[in-house]
Amino acid sequence: MKFSNGCWLNREGVDTFSPAEVYSVNRKDNSLVIYAPCKKINHRGDTLGGPVITYKISSPIPNVIRVQAYHYMGVNKKGPEFEINSVENQIDIIDNESEVSLSSGKLKVKINKNDGWAMQFFRGSERLTFSGHRHFAYIKTKDEGNFMREQLSLSVGEFVYGLGERFTPFIKNGQTVDIWNEDGGTSTEQSYKNVPFYITNKGYGVFVNHPEKVSFEVGSEKVTKVQFSVPGESLDYFLIGGDTMKEVLENYTALTGKPALPPAWTFGLWLTTSFTTNYDEKTVTSFVDGMAERDVPLHVFHFDCFWMKDFNWCDFQWDKRVFPEPKEMLKRLKEKGLKICVWINPYIAQESILFEEGMKKGYLIKRPNGDIWQWDMWQPAMGIVDFTNPEACKWYSDKLKALIDMGVDCFKTDFGERIPTDVVYYDGSDPMKMHNYYTHLYNKVVFETLKEKLGEKETVVFSRSATAGGQQFPVHWGGDCSADYESMAESLRGGLSLCMSGFGFWSHDIGGFESTSTADVYKRWAAFGLLSSHSRLHGSTSYRVPWLYDEEAVDVVRFFTKLKCSIMPYLYKNAVTASAAGIPVMRGMVMEFQDDPTCHYLDRQYMLGDNLLVAPIFNDSGEVTYYLPEGTWTNFISGKKVQGGRWIKEKHDYLSLPLMVKENSIIAIGKENKRPDYDYADGVTLGLYELSEGKNASTEVVNMQGAVELKVTVQRENNELTIAVEGVGKPWSLLLNGIFEVGSVEGATASLEEKGVRITPLGDAKLIKCKLV
Repeated sequence: MKFSNGCWLNREGVDTFSPAEVYSVNRKDNSLVIYAPCKKINHRGDTLGGPVITYKISSPIPNVIRVQAYHYMGVNKKGPEFEINSVENQIDIIDNESEVSLSSGKLKVKINKNDGWAMQFFRGSERLTFSGHRHFAYIKTKDEGNFMREQLSLSVGEFVYGLGERFTPFIKNGQTVDIWNEDGGTSTEQSYKNVPFYITNKGYGVFVNHPEKVSFEVGSEKVTKVQFSVPGESLDYFLIGGDTMKEVLENYTALTGKPALPPAWTFGLWLTTSFTTNYDEKTVTSFVDGMAERDVPLHVFHFDCFWMKDFNWCDFQWDKRVFPEPKEMLKRLKEKGLKICVWINPYIAQESILFEEGMKKGYLIKRPNGDIWQWDMWQPAMGIVDFTNPEACKWYSDKLKALIDMGVDCFKTDFGERIPTDVVYYDGSDPMKMHNYYTHLYNKVVFETLKEKLGEKETVVFSRSATAGGQQFPVHWGGDCSADYESMAESLRGGLSLCMSGFGFWSHDIGGFESTSTADVYKRWAAFGLLSSHSRLHGSTSYRVPWLYDEEAVDVVRFFTKLKCSIMPYLYKNAVTASAAGIPVMRGMVMEFQDDPTCHYLDRQYMLGDNLLVAPIFNDSGEVTYYLPEGTWTNFISGKKVQGGRWIKEKHDYLSLPLMVKENSIIAIGKENKRPDYDYADGVTLGLYELSEGKNASTEVVNMQGAVELKVTVQRENNELTIAVEGVGKPWSLLLNGIFEVGSVEGATASLEEKGVRITPLGDAKLIKCKLV
C-alpha cells in the first residue's frame, strides 16, 4: 500500500509519525525496550502529547532478531497468530552513550542514541539493512484507518525473492505484493500461497509476523526500500541472518517449522481422472492398465472432485452411480501396487447430507447475525467448516478416517483461499487474520488425521493453498495453469518463489490444467514435471494419459519416470535435507550460486538438490539457452562435458534436456527404475563427476525412513584417491568419470571387492590409491 506522494510529500488524507530519537532504554526479560517519541524532546513540555513508538527487541533463536513496535499496546489482540518456535538463546546487550545494541549469533541490531533515529542490522561488521529517518511510521489515513509501516533499505544490486508462490517476475524488485490468498490461477499477481517472508541475495531474510494482509512495496514506492505495512497499532517482524541464503532458510524454518518428510512413494508418478471428465471404475482401470501395458511406471492414482456426487461436495460419499462398490474397487487398484488419493475441500454444499448436521451443531462459519455464511460460488449454497471449533475439526476428521479405513492413502486438499471476512468464528478469531490462516488450520487437520491413522512416515497431503508455516504439511502444487509454454514458465517461477519462502516440496499439473496442450507442450512439460520434487499428470476437461497425445509422449513419460525412479537415492537424500534443514529440493540458481551475479536473475532453470541443474525447454523448436556457472559440467543423460562460466545454446529431442551434473559431485543412482520406494543402498551406483585436484566429494545414501545407511567421501590429492566409507553393508559401485592419470589399480580394487564394492573405471579413469576407513 502506498502512502507517499514522491520523496517528500504524503498522499492526501495521510499523516505519518516517525520516531525521532531514543528517549529511554530498559532491559527486560532478555530483551530491549526502547521508548521513541515522534518528535525531539527539548524540554518537559514536549513530553505532554504526540505519538510515541515503544519498541521491544529480542531474539527467539540464534541469528534471528525480533522487532515489535507499538503505538497503542492496549488494543484487544485477537488471534490467530503464527506459531513461533524459540530456544534458550545467548544474547549480548550493550548500552552506552552513543548507541544500544543487541547481538544474537553473528547478527546484531544497533540503535543510535544521539543522532536521530536509526536502526541498523549487521552480520559481523557488514551492514545488511537499516531503518533510518522517517522510514518507520505510524500512519493515520482519512478513509482507511491507521497503519504501521516499516521501510528497510536495499543496497545497489540487492534483489528480493520469495513472498510465497508468486507467478510474477522471480525478482520482486519493483512490485507491489499484497499477502492475501486468492484463487487467481497462475497468470496473475494473485497467489494461492502468500507468505510474508522475503529473502535477498545479500544473505538475510525478513518475516513479517502478521497473518492478516501485509502490503509490500518492494523497491516500488521507494526504489531503495522494501516497505511493508499492516493495519492497526503494532508491527512485528523478524530479521533473519545466516552466512548464506541456505542458512537464512534454515533459520526461518527453525522459527516457523520444518517441512515434514514425505513418504518415498510420493516421489513417483501421480495420475488423475482430471476434473470434469467422465469416469468410472472401467475408465480408471483402463488408464492404470494402459500405463502398465506401455511399461510406464505409475505409483499414485488420484480421484478428482466427481468421485462424489455433483451438488454434494463435500459429503465424503462415493457416487454410487459410477462407483457402486468403492471399497472393493480401491482394493483392486491397490493390488496393482498403487497408492490412492482423493480430492476434498473445506466446503459443505447445502445439498450435502452433512450440511444440516454441521449447521445444527455449529460446525460452519457464521455471519455476525448468527446465520450460516453461504454463497453460490463453487458449490451452490455452500457453507464453510469452522476449523476454530475443536468439535468441528473432529467431525471433519472422522469423515476422513472412514475413507482411510476404506483404503485411501492421502488427500488432495483443494481450495481454502476465498475465505470471507464478514463472519464470526467459534473461538472469536479476527476474520481478517483468519482469511490467510484458515488454510493452515484446514491442512493441519487433514495432515494430522492421516498421521494418526497411518503414522508419521506415511503422511502426505497434496495442497493448493498455504501461508507461513504451511511448509510443515507437504506437498503443495501450483494451482490452475494453462496448457502452454508461457504457463509452464510462470509455474516454474511460482514454484521457485515458493521454495524461496521455506517450502521444501512442490509440484504442478504436467501438461497444464486448463484446456488441452499440444503433444509438443505435453512432452516438454513431462520432462520438467518428472524432474520436479513431485510429479502429477492432471487436467481440467480432458484426460492426461500420454497415448492420447501421441505414441512418442508415452516414450517421454516412460523415460523420465524411470530416470526419476533411478535417481531416488540422490533425490531422497535431498528430501531429508529439506525436512531437517528447510533447504528445498528445487532451488533457484541464486541459492546455490549466491556469489555468481548471473545466477541472481535466472528463473528458467533451477537446481534439483545440491548437484543437478535442470533447464526445461519452453518452445516447440527444442532449443534452449541456459547458463552454467564456472566449472566442468556433465550432462547426466548423454555424458557430454561442457565448460561453464558462460551461456550455452543447444537443441534437444524429447528424450533429452540439459540435466547437468556439477563438478566435484557424487550422484547416487539406484538399481530400480520402476518404483520410487526401494532399498536405496542395496546395489547403489555412486557416479563421481569431475573431481578436481585437491578437492573432495561426498554423499550419503539414506533409507526410506531418512536414516543414513552409507556415506562415501572421495578425496583427490596428487592424482590419488582416498575413499572413506562408513556403513558398508550392501554391495555398491563407484563409477569414475574420466579424470585421472593412468596408473595401477591392482590391490586397491581387490580390497574394496572384499567389502562388496565394485570400482568400474570409465574411459581413461584409473584408481591410484584407495583406503577404507
